[in-house]
Amino acid sequence: MSVLQRFEKRLEGLVEGAFAKVFKGVVHPVEILNAMQREAEAHKAILAGGRTLVPNRYVIDLSPYDHSRLAPYAAALAQELAQSQAEFIGEQGWTVYGDVIVEIERGDGLDTGMFRVTAEVYTGGDVAPVPSYEAPPGYPPYDQNPYAPHSAPPAHGGGGPARSARLVSADGRSYPLSIGSTVIGRGDQANLRLPDVGISRRHARLDFDGAQVVLTDLGSTNGTMVNGQRVSAVALNPGDMIQLGTTTLTFRADG
Repeated sequence: MSVLQRFEKRLEGLVEGAFAKVFKGVVHPVEILNAMQREAEAHKAILAGGRTLVPNRYVIDLSPYDHSRLAPYAAALAQELAQSQAEFIGEQGWTVYGDVIVEIERGDGLDTGMFRVTAEVYTGGDVAPVPSYEAPPGYPPYDQNPYAPHSAPPAHGGGGPARSARLVSADGRSYPLSIGSTVIGRGDQANLRLPDVGISRRHARLDFDGAQVVLTDLGSTNGTMVNGQRVSAVALNPGDMIQLGTTTLTFRADG
């Protein structure tokens, strides 16, 4: 039985036999799951060692009508979507950071039957907790930080002092990175605010574990470029050139 077939069977139990009535005339959850699978495929990042990283957080915007109709089932539906997406990712042999998370929101401006899926690699710390699915036994294991194997161990060796990392702008300004997550954008919620109209309010995130920095685009309007290539999630190397809007930042690391 395929992931989609198992998902449909669980949905029938979810709405207690009223499956056809509840979902008649509104966007069908199977269409949402299909779109989530396409988003995972579209945002694959190939890591050193051959591992493939895909998004683990999916925000589903539904039209106001569809959202109101599905509201009584939103939490349970998010759980089922997360479970099925985790199964799909596992079958492909892909890697995610932590659990698969699904959040269902109202998308004002969307027509009935229309929906939007936004995917990102979420490492925790700057988004409120949302319904998630914990991988079952036998599912490909997750490291606490799956980014660690992306490249060779840092030059200082295991157990040594943490590296220092920073971004340097074209005009020479330096932005040190703290261990943890740093959101770059032009909005109030950004940790590193840049006055560039081409940058989204929450444009990208940098995750620094003391040894390596991973850059993740947060569904920005104009995208994030590293060394001229558009990226969704990538481990940075010293000297990498990051472009957001019209701003160029160079990644530097010492230690």
